[in-house]
Amino acid sequence: MTTVSRTLSILIPVYNEKTTVLELLRRVEAVPLPVAKQIVIVDDGSTDGTRDILKGLGDRAKVVLHERNKGKGAALRTALAHATGDIVIIQDADLEYDPVDYPGLLAPLLDGRADAVYGSRFLGGTHRVLFFWHAFGNNIFTLITNVLYNINLTDMGTCYKVFLTEKIKAIPLHSERFGIEAEITAKICKRHLRIYEVPISYSGRTYEEGKKITWKDGFSYLFCLLRYRVLD
Repeated sequence: MTTVSRTLSILIPVYNEKTTVLELLRRVEAVPLPVAKQIVIVDDGSTDGTRDILKGLGDRAKVVLHERNKGKGAALRTALAHATGDIVIIQDADLEYDPVDYPGLLAPLLDGRADAVYGSRFLGGTHRVLFFWHAFGNNIFTLITNVLYNINLTDMGTCYKVFLTEKIKAIPLHSERFGIEAEITAKICKRHLRIYEVPISYSGRTYEEGKKITWKDGFSYLFCLLRYRVLD
């Protein structure tokens, strides 16, 4: 793998994750990589004490604060604006996704095969057994994506999306909330980026444990998939 002068910008949107954010940061810092790391954390108006934790991080991460909750899409756009690395990865702060998977995700980008890599929860990685309807819904939206954009993804809704920075920064993004997942996928497909998938592990949360996405966000997925098939 090519490793000369490469930096990975890790974009972490955070909203009310005081119990997990420090452990997530520890895992990000601990994972060995053949590239340098830039950690960008955007607190999206947390009210549970997360902001106080983040303010004490010093130079461990670039921390940006939203004064009010705007949504995951808005937080990701803010984080992307502060990314200085050659490659960017999206990382949730809730410990559902483990940074130990970074090396596999980076490999197709570092060796020049890919412009984007998706970490798939459905390609054989270890995963916690949880909600049927969440998996069913994700499969439906993935199928719609594949039909509309003539691709063969297995996990459109995955958090782990990795890009060459110059490619993703060239794409105008507008979604405020969870629809950002569908918008990104639609627009990279329309631009014919080289997309790879690799298997990842997944430790999903229950709603009692803090999971935030709901069935209502499915409408945002569908709206974005249909809208950006026609518009840009």
